[in-house]
Amino acid sequence: MLKYILKRVLVGFVTLFALSTATFFLMKATPGSPINGERFKSQAARELAIKRYGLDKPVLEQYVMYLGNIAKGDLGESYIKEGVYVGETIKNTFPVTARLGSIAFVVALTVGITLGTCAALSKQRWINSLCMFIATIGVSVPSFLLAMFMIILFGVKLRLLPFVGLNSASNYILPVICLSMYPISMICRLTRSSMLEVMKQDYIILARSKGTPYKMVVIRHALKNAMLPVVTYAGPAFAFMLTGSFVIETVFSIPGIGKQFVTNISNRDYQMIMGLTIFLGALIITFNLITDIIAATIDPRIKLK
Repeated sequence: MLKYILKRVLVGFVTLFALSTATFFLMKATPGSPINGERFKSQAARELAIKRYGLDKPVLEQYVMYLGNIAKGDLGESYIKEGVYVGETIKNTFPVTARLGSIAFVVALTVGITLGTCAALSKQRWINSLCMFIATIGVSVPSFLLAMFMIILFGVKLRLLPFVGLNSASNYILPVICLSMYPISMICRLTRSSMLEVMKQDYIILARSKGTPYKMVVIRHALKNAMLPVVTYAGPAFAFMLTGSFVIETVFSIPGIGKQFVTNISNRDYQMIMGLTIFLGALIITFNLITDIIAATIDPRIKLK
C-alpha cells in the first residue's frame, strides 16, 4: 500500500508541475499586457510596474522565479488591485465555496445513492422510471439553465426562496440544488447499475438462502460491494463541487472562489488567474489521490494493477 501511495503522490506532483508550466506559458502567450489596466494610467507607472513584477526579464528567467515563488508558497500579487495577494484572496473566498460545495456533496451522495438503490431494487416500475427521469434531467439540463429556472420560479414568481448571496440557511437551498443535480444523476446511475450487478452474485444468493433478512442482505453485502464505482466517482465529484461552481456562484452572486476566478478573467488579472488555477488544480489532484487510496482500501486488487 505504501508503494502505491508514493507512486500516486509522485504522479500528483508531476501533474501539478505540468499544470503550473502550462498555465504560465499560456498567460504569456495571451495577447496584451497585464499592466494595461486602469491601475497603470501613465507610461511612467507602467514602466515601474514592469520592473516591479519582473516583466522586463527574459521569459525563462520569469518562469524560474515563478516556480521558485510557488515552491515557497507565494502565489503572487494581483496586477489589478495593489496590495491584494492571491493567498489572501484564496483565504477569504475559498471557505465560502468549500461550505457550499460540502453541503452539495452530502446532498448529492445521499440522494444519488438512495435513488439508485430504489431504482435497482424496487419492483414497482414507476419508481424506477421516476428515479431515472430525475437522473436524466440532472445530466441533460445545464447548471446555469437550471439555476435561471429556479430563480425565476422560486425566487421571482413564487417568492419562496432568496437567490442572492449566502446570508441565511435558506440562501443555500437553490445553489445547492443546482450544484448537486449533475452529481446526483451520475451517482444514481452508478449505484443502480452496480446494485443490479451485485444482486446477481453468488454470495448474495447464498446469504438469502441462509434466511438472512432481505434488508440485511442489501445493507451488509450488496450496498457495501456496490459502492466502489460511487467512491471512485465521489472524489472527482467533490473536487468539482469545490472548484467547479463558477457558474453557480456567478448566477447567485456568491462571494466564493469561483466568482472571483470569473471576475479575474474578465479583468485580465493574469497573476491572480495563474495562482487560482494552481490552487484549484492542487485541490483536484489531492482529492483524486484520496479517492485512489480509498478505492485501493476497499478493493486491494486495484493497487496490484
